[in-house]
Amino acid sequence: MIGSLMLVMQSQKITLNDIDLFLFHQANLRINQYIQQHIGAPEEKFVNNIQRYGNTTAATIPGLMHEAVSDGRLKRGMKVATVAFGSGFTWGASIIDW
Repeated sequence: MIGSLMLVMQSQKITLNDIDLFLFHQANLRINQYIQQHIGAPEEKFVNNIQRYGNTTAATIPGLMHEAVSDGRLKRGMKVATVAFGSGFTWGASIIDW
């Protein structure tokens, strides 16, 4: 997940400081916490809901977006990083100018 995030940021010529909010696949909270600590981004920039809904598979990132908009954490003009992975050898990341 970290490698995928770094590649997409490099392609967009942005840094971690440019990201306002991180929306990561919710398969495992400890993985997401590890990534947050490893990249040194503040906890308040991460949205997690696995503790309430479990692993919502393909609905993870749209669900996080809805929740972040509803609670006012995701606002127009923000730069959002999304990262997800699936079974087998699949992963992806994107940068969204909300």
